[in-house]
Amino acid sequence: MMRRVVVTGMGAVTPIGNDKDTFWQSLCNGKSGVGTLSYFDLTDYTSNVAAEVKGFDPASFLTKKDVAKMKTAKFIQFAIACALMAKEDAKLDLSNDDPYRIGAVVGSGIGGIGVIEEQYNRLLKGGPRKVSPHFVTHEIANMAPGQIAIYLGLKGPNICMLTACATGNHCLGSAFKIIQDGAADVMFAGGTETAITPLSFAGFCSMKAMSTRNDDPEHASRPFDRDRDGFVMGEGAGVVVLESLEHAVRRGAPIYAEMVGYGMSCDAYHTAAPCPDGLGAAASISSALADAGMQPEDVDYVNAHGTATPLGDRSEVASLKLVFKERLKSIAVSSTKSMTGHLLGAAGAVEFVASALAIHEGIIPPTINYENLDPECDIDCVPNVARKAEVNVAISNAFGFGGHNATLALKRYCE
Repeated sequence: MMRRVVVTGMGAVTPIGNDKDTFWQSLCNGKSGVGTLSYFDLTDYTSNVAAEVKGFDPASFLTKKDVAKMKTAKFIQFAIACALMAKEDAKLDLSNDDPYRIGAVVGSGIGGIGVIEEQYNRLLKGGPRKVSPHFVTHEIANMAPGQIAIYLGLKGPNICMLTACATGNHCLGSAFKIIQDGAADVMFAGGTETAITPLSFAGFCSMKAMSTRNDDPEHASRPFDRDRDGFVMGEGAGVVVLESLEHAVRRGAPIYAEMVGYGMSCDAYHTAAPCPDGLGAAASISSALADAGMQPEDVDYVNAHGTATPLGDRSEVASLKLVFKERLKSIAVSSTKSMTGHLLGAAGAVEFVASALAIHEGIIPPTINYENLDPECDIDCVPNVARKAEVNVAISNAFGFGGHNATLALKRYCE
């Protein structure tokens, strides 16, 4: 018999709050974290808007030595911070457990791109001897879970997954299965991303994937709205503590929700564009529900991938219609990316936090900046204002370049 898995702790670093509670209050208040990008000169960039993390102090979480070493490896800093916050939130005393029964699955869609850019410039200017000895260990994505393990003394399963914007969901799903199968009792799981760099940003601009609403950045991220013109790049991280129910109950842990399903698929269609018919995403959603032993009519809330790209939103709605049919009219479907921007590899993890809190708090976050109906996105997107509602079952979607699809299912915890 598969073991039950519950969510007992959460940590978040986002453009709208650098801890779980501030993040949640910002979501409920419909706060936008999007503004004019401030990190580098925007001359010749077609898009000028981004969702930056503000006021994050790595010295509050990392050793003084690591703060100095990881100056440009912010994706690792964010991951460590979120793991430490999640541990504290879960009231988890790791000294009471076998460290080989506790692990981490944390990924990053792009990893240390800022480190690569910095060190490549040092190579060009000063030659190979100017490249830092920490270059490799700060640019590879697996150092996020690796450093979490070092900081917390975790000797169990330790994995980094990379599936573009589906990364966070695949990491959470993998951790869920590891606990279900009995290979660990506790897992730290999530995603982290700090890809707002000159090269990365230029690449997305060249793809014409991002919003160019430069004169009104706060309203640039507008999922499902008729006038959406692309996603807004964001940064941040989310890490949660997943535990077997037995382990959580034994130590009297707080329980936010129960994780019950994980589904995945591939569009096998295009490197960047989603399949217009939504069949691949629909297969992921259906798989998650089947894994959870649930039917489409059981779902109360969908935290949508909802990137605000014209093709992406349309394809996701098509997938939802395939799965839920007429029932979709009575399901709330909101995109928190309207507030956080698109956190790429961290998106699924941060949105999982939002979904778990929607269940726990009985509030559905809104889709802000929604002004005009797109007939092809005719859903209840919880426009502009959060909604009080009993949420017993939620699913969270994440879809990535390469056609990667991953869906997570959660429900209200009942003994």
